Amino acid sequence: MHILLINPNSTASMTEQALASALRVKQPGTRVTATNPTDTPASIEGGADEAMAVPGMLSQIRKGEAEGVDAYVIACFDDPGLHAAREVARGPVIGICQAAVQVAMTISRRFSVITTLPRSIPIIEDLVVSYGANHHCRNVRAIDLPVLALEEDPLQAERLLANEIERAKKEDRAEAIVLGCAGMSVLCDRLSAATGVPVIDGVTAAVKFAEALVGAGYATSKANAYDFPRIKGPHGRQPISAEV
Repeated sequence: MHILLINPNSTASMTEQALASALRVKQPGTRVTATNPTDTPASIEGGADEAMAVPGMLSQIRKGEAEGVDAYVIACFDDPGLHAAREVARGPVIGICQAAVQVAMTISRRFSVITTLPRSIPIIEDLVVSYGANHHCRNVRAIDLPVLALEEDPLQAERLLANEIERAKKEDRAEAIVLGCAGMSVLCDRLSAATGVPVIDGVTAAVKFAEALVGAGYATSKANAYDFPRIKGPHGRQPISAEV
């Protein structure tokens, strides 16, 4: 099977890091490739960045459809444009937030999410509710570090994350931690070993979900909500079929 990992921002080094995380856990028979648009924000930090990133992401999915891609992973923790992507794709489309939350609910009774900037907290809180995990998620925390700083100063990022995980263990009584940014994926194993709790990376979780769904023969439903977008004619009108 072929899984396409799409980083919706335009920072190629983040795409390469996410791909490395995916390749580490994929099955031998799975092909994973990665791409990112070149005309989107360098990082996604808020609703405006999300909105600007979605058209380029959908364009990458359309290319993937023409190439026979079996499933897609959206490597941004805000899960931008996830429903729109599922309308465009035949195969499963997995958002890394939804995948990570599902894993957290499976392996723990309560968990906390740790993200980059405080402005991302409301977005993630809303996603947790929409995924039915609000009774399991005890807190969404932020280390107050911009996304791009994860690459600029990884040692500082790791220190801040480790400190916040310890706080979540004590204050939230969290039994598992979800890392709320694809750029944190490289730190997952070290943080888990250092803190003694499962630390969940959405990229690897999403890749494993995609493998499972494709392997079981599941595709995106095209009944009603996730049906392919309707083709519009000039001025937004539906084209009229000529009778023969």
